[in-house]
Amino acid sequence: MRAVVQRVSEAAVHIDGESVGSIGRGYLVLLGVSAADTEVAAEKLWGKLGTLRINDDENRKTNLSLADVNGEVLVVSQFTLYADCRRGRRPSFTAAGDPAHAERLYEYFVSLVRADVPHVATGRFGADMQVSLVNDGPFTIVLDTDEL
Repeated sequence: MRAVVQRVSEAAVHIDGESVGSIGRGYLVLLGVSAADTEVAAEKLWGKLGTLRINDDENRKTNLSLADVNGEVLVVSQFTLYADCRRGRRPSFTAAGDPAHAERLYEYFVSLVRADVPHVATGRFGADMQVSLVNDGPFTIVLDTDEL
């Protein structure tokens, strides 16, 4: 699994002009699922992200976790995180999980987050979404379970 995590002061996702999910302070997680991913990858990713200390303390040092700041999470599926741009000018997405597999693991990841975080919002798997955010910092990291 791959995740682009942005620390945000607010974020929202819209579909056809309708807001389907929004959060205040917390993390926007753009989540990609590969064909090889399993529940173990989802658990590994949330295990790292849920406890990662990337929020500022009173001295503006990144010493606080999501729980320490009562943060919220918005999870949006993003198969394009598995784009392969090594050849030609058009990305290949063959490493991304097929939709049924990816949706199942996306929903599993969301369930892990919901078990720990009081306010979790999501996009809609497979939909054409517009995501807006205010990146706090800016602070953006990339996590890949193959590298954790």
